[in-house]
Amino acid sequence: MRVTIVGCSGSFAGPSSPASSYLVQADDGERTWNVLLDLGSGALGALQRHLDPAAVDALFLSHLHPDHCSDVTGLYVTRKYRPEGELTVPLPVFGPKDTADQLVRMYHGASPDEVARHFEVTSVEDGAVVEVGPFRITPYAVNHPVEAYGYRVEAGGRVLAFTGDTDSCDALGGLLGGADLALMDAAFVEGRDETRGIHLTAARAAQAALDAGGVERLMLTHLPPWNDPETARAEAAAVWTGEVELADPDATYDV
Repeated sequence: MRVTIVGCSGSFAGPSSPASSYLVQADDGERTWNVLLDLGSGALGALQRHLDPAAVDALFLSHLHPDHCSDVTGLYVTRKYRPEGELTVPLPVFGPKDTADQLVRMYHGASPDEVARHFEVTSVEDGAVVEVGPFRITPYAVNHPVEAYGYRVEAGGRVLAFTGDTDSCDALGGLLGGADLALMDAAFVEGRDETRGIHLTAARAAQAALDAGGVERLMLTHLPPWNDPETARAEAAAVWTGEVELADPDATYDV
């Protein structure tokens, strides 16, 4: 399994990275399967450096804030208005219960039927496994002001855990436990961001990974452009016992 950081900027696209989007790939012996986790603001452009958008097999949305889903409108255009003719098989899209309505609202003038021709939307449920090709993907309801999920992605005996946006919560134990790579929201800074129930700090992210047990690699992501990434790394390093990695736009990691 491989993960490419399409975008890792938090809350809005930054000067060096789009907002949240991660391309996860695995082979089943016959072909490569391509799953996207989120497609936030600016991510569709960066995705094309790595993959033809028509080759995406499924899209999983952690939640419906624009920094996690707004570029689905551009993806709709790539499917409907292709010079070769529109794609006739809808793309499976998984997300919170209002996902289908949100996609219609975001693309002004598109009818629900038109959107449904290109996106087959399924509402995820906490703990209900979804299988796509070689992937086994489990949503975990997490702690954010809106309905939001982290995703545990398993393939070939390896585990990628993606928290989406969350603060500390019991669900992180099951989501993160035994993960080979944990991609963790670290948007808040200790001593600066006191509001709870929105995002993790890097220190809380590291503590959650420790508490879950068996996490091999900790990678911080969703860092807003106004944050110093090295501050986040230092916060996590005061808690985490191993290397603290920072998500690097356009980088691909073996899981």
